Amino acid sequence: MTLYVAKRLALGLLVVVGVLILTFVIARVVPGDPAASWVGPHATPQELAKAHHDLGLDKSVPRQVVDYLHGIVVGDWGVSIHTKHSVLSDLASRAPASVELVVAALLIALALGIPLGLASARWRGRAPDLLVRFAAVAGVSMPVFWLALILQLIFFQKLGILPVAGQYDPNLDYTSPLAAHTHMAVVDALVEGNWPVLWSALQHLVLPAVVVAAYPLGVIARMVRASVLETLGEEHVRMVRALGFPERAVFWRFGLKPALNPIVAITALVFAYSLANTFLVEAIFDWPGLGSYVAASTQSLDTPAIIGVTLLIAIVYVVSNLIVDIVQAFLDPRIRLS
Repeated sequence: MTLYVAKRLALGLLVVVGVLILTFVIARVVPGDPAASWVGPHATPQELAKAHHDLGLDKSVPRQVVDYLHGIVVGDWGVSIHTKHSVLSDLASRAPASVELVVAALLIALALGIPLGLASARWRGRAPDLLVRFAAVAGVSMPVFWLALILQLIFFQKLGILPVAGQYDPNLDYTSPLAAHTHMAVVDALVEGNWPVLWSALQHLVLPAVVVAAYPLGVIARMVRASVLETLGEEHVRMVRALGFPERAVFWRFGLKPALNPIVAITALVFAYSLANTFLVEAIFDWPGLGSYVAASTQSLDTPAIIGVTLLIAIVYVVSNLIVDIVQAFLDPRIRLS
């Protein structure tokens, strides 16, 4: 098991380094001058030359890659061009909001996807199965920006029951200031016991979380359906049926539990995908997470920030896959012996 985990760690590290180098090179060869964004539009040639030197842009690209990799090892991810803060501090303040959104979306996806997948398998070929399969395909294939705009139109503009943007009502800060312990509005409000902000944060969380949950909900529902149907077709289940067990007991007792094992794997992978998929959703709902940070960084050619976010997402993907591999290897020794 130790050797298996070590191999997976080595492969994961190789993937992260490869993504980092590729992103760094692409960011350096695209048109534009990050130094000009750093010093501003009215800088003198001397100031521009100094900015090139300070940012290391006067070195060769291979040398810049080596210097950046060394900085990653020692904890220096560079300085953001548009915020003038370290990229690590920016990520530490922005990533929690995105994580809050993704966690809420996954809770919705699991709470709805598992029962829908079970219902689809239970009534295979009937109306509930067709409806669930249609909804799952729609959730997986529907563009997030279109779904976000439709929900805004219905629940904000037409019905007026849910807010359209932000983490919570900023006017509440004047009466109930919220301390940023974790940069997650719901968690901070719970820690502070700030019930007005908590209620506002939950309301603001509904629409973006539903939009982000559309894809994982469809994936989970289809995975549960396929796993249950596959389990029900195995020999031990057919034997249980032959022994006279009622169909309800066969489904819930012998078909459900083994079929839920793949949900652990798919949930970890969907979490990483959803974290990257929130960028467009955050821009639409003005959510102060990684999405808005990347959008501002792209407009200002903020190479350190863009590379930092890319590196963070790559690490999340690698760690998610590593967790899945370890869990599956622990449950099935054949995997780590293969």
